[in-house]
Amino acid sequence: MAGHSKWNNIKRRKESQDTKRAKVFTKISTEIFAAVRESGDDPQTNLRLRLALSKAKAENMPNDNIERTIKKALGEEGGVTYEELTYEGYGPGGAAVMVKVLTDNKNRSAANVRLAFNKNGGNLGENGCVSFLFQRKGVLAIDKESAEGDEEDLMLDAIEAGAAEVEVLGESYELLTDPEDFESVKNALEKSEYTFKTAEVTMVPTTMSELGDNDAEKMIKLIDALEDNDDVQSVYHNFQIDQKQLDRLEV
Repeated sequence: MAGHSKWNNIKRRKESQDTKRAKVFTKISTEIFAAVRESGDDPQTNLRLRLALSKAKAENMPNDNIERTIKKALGEEGGVTYEELTYEGYGPGGAAVMVKVLTDNKNRSAANVRLAFNKNGGNLGENGCVSFLFQRKGVLAIDKESAEGDEEDLMLDAIEAGAAEVEVLGESYELLTDPEDFESVKNALEKSEYTFKTAEVTMVPTTMSELGDNDAEKMIKLIDALEDNDDVQSVYHNFQIDQKQLDRLEV
């Protein structure tokens, strides 16, 4: 899903097409279903469910959809069993790519992920080939316009709340946390009436990869192809692009 920082997926001109609401809801429902099946329906004791519900709220997913998914997951009858898989590989120009999948048919998922790489100038690699280039972090993005105080006020509030790092990126503030501190930092800042464009625990690259226009265009198409797959929950990469290059590309 398109994000707002240099670590998340690219925000681009066709963003309205990327955020296909039905597809987003399907992915979140799958995550809620798997979380409930794994550890029950109490978000107080089920961190995975708590994070999935937070994502559902951020995407304005209707409560009826959420409740229906939870009830289905709690059903005694036999049902769908989801398997979590991670694929690693290289995009055009050698950019690192990790794909998180939640699927009821791993053969279908493997074939579709491999096809997306092959058709868009990338190739799948062995497990571990790029994962060492990423760290699991909490990432919170705040619009400058929504922050009532100035930059110094926000940085002081973020540090006091427990954020490990604060960075100014364009029209946003980006806060990084350790995964175990994510919720406490988020809750503390919400009590201070900050609102977030995005708030998630994700994989953040430790190094970035800049690509020429040809490879950059292929890389964007690869990300699109992967994100269009209902089995794919998240796509992580270290591809970096600036607005000038983005404007040159026909994507």
